Amino acid sequence: MTISRSFVLFLFSSLFVSFAFAEIRFTKIRSDARPIIPFDKFGFTHNGRLELNVSQIALSNTNPDLDLSKVGFFLCTLDAWMQVRQKMEDGEATCALSSNLIKVVSNFKSLNGKSSFDTVYQETDADQYTLVFANCLSQVKVSMDVRSAMYNLDGKKNRRDYLSAGKTILPRVYFLLSLVYFTLAGIWIYVLYNKRLTVFRIHFFMLAVVILKAVNLVCEAEDKSYIKRTGSAHGWDVLFYIFSFLKGITLFTLIVLIGTGWSFLKPYLQDKEKKVLMIVIPLQVVANIAQVVIEETGPFGHDWITWKQVFLLVDVICCCAVLFPIVWSIKNLREAARTDGKAAVNLMKLTLFRQYYIVVICYIYFTRVVVYALETITSYKYLWTSVVAGELARLAFYVFTGYKFKPEAHNPYFVIDDEEEEAAAEQLKLEDELEL
Repeated sequence: MTISRSFVLFLFSSLFVSFAFAEIRFTKIRSDARPIIPFDKFGFTHNGRLELNVSQIALSNTNPDLDLSKVGFFLCTLDAWMQVRQKMEDGEATCALSSNLIKVVSNFKSLNGKSSFDTVYQETDADQYTLVFANCLSQVKVSMDVRSAMYNLDGKKNRRDYLSAGKTILPRVYFLLSLVYFTLAGIWIYVLYNKRLTVFRIHFFMLAVVILKAVNLVCEAEDKSYIKRTGSAHGWDVLFYIFSFLKGITLFTLIVLIGTGWSFLKPYLQDKEKKVLMIVIPLQVVANIAQVVIEETGPFGHDWITWKQVFLLVDVICCCAVLFPIVWSIKNLREAARTDGKAAVNLMKLTLFRQYYIVVICYIYFTRVVVYALETITSYKYLWTSVVAGELARLAFYVFTGYKFKPEAHNPYFVIDDEEEEAAAEQLKLEDELEL
């Protein structure tokens, strides 16, 4: 029962945060009594390989009568594990390694007194598998060093591809998207130059966000490209984490600043708006730390699930926090419309902020919920589609924000005639009556 709960919790958590796929992994397990230790998940083609090198194996109980066939590594799909779990709950099986639904890679019975073993497992059944270590001996702690590498042999030359099937095209996707963002940055610089008399500080901040996003995608493309070819990021993962950190902080800060109307509506921030920034920025720091821990430690770490939960909680809090300034701006504009006699101008501002509020909610919902739902229901062969969907949603959000808040001499202060002013006043009055 403990085994099934541990593994199901891992599988459930993995739906919400993707971890590194197929990177050559070096793991140290020390005095670990967990019955199930999940390692990496990987999509194999019909020409897949698993290289497993285990050394410095030590058990807390050295009794020679121990059944070491109950300790070892296996591969399994999600469907297979659910069936094994059901059999274990029904009492039809006591150890996952004895089930014919899973694929045993190696067990400790083959050690024959040695403290290490090396094996290459050939996988010919194309599917998505998880490498799992099982210890069905109660009260026995295991220590070992594990090197695991999963890859597919591709092409006539049997080149190794360390990216999971369904994610092997991601380097090209990220590189093409980076070109799109660099193009957007160039267009934005052109717009700022032509409209330089009406440019506010927020517009330069928007340029910085776009450039950071472009550089972040370049780093991610190189990171995945090196992993695809060699199984190691060769330092590109460090640059990716750095620019992910900067991009995350600046993007959330930008949403907050636009929501407050800073720079283009007012030159200052109120105390409550500063407090939102003081909450969002430190939380983004925590979220990025959690992301690094999740990516680098993998699901075998004791605190991996805890860090995943921290990441999800912090991300949700940040997404909720950035909505408050937009709501406050909408409220302030409605109050101003009743007092300053500029109904048409305030209605335009109000409409703009309402649109932005809806778009921010849609952006958060799509990138946090819909993308992960796509990843869950999509075949492992097409997992790249969920990545593309998420990136296209982000691109649409960037374009919308830039278009709606671009520097204009009369944005949204157009020349208003009396008829438009009266019509706007009537609409605001009608909205007030509907609210009542």
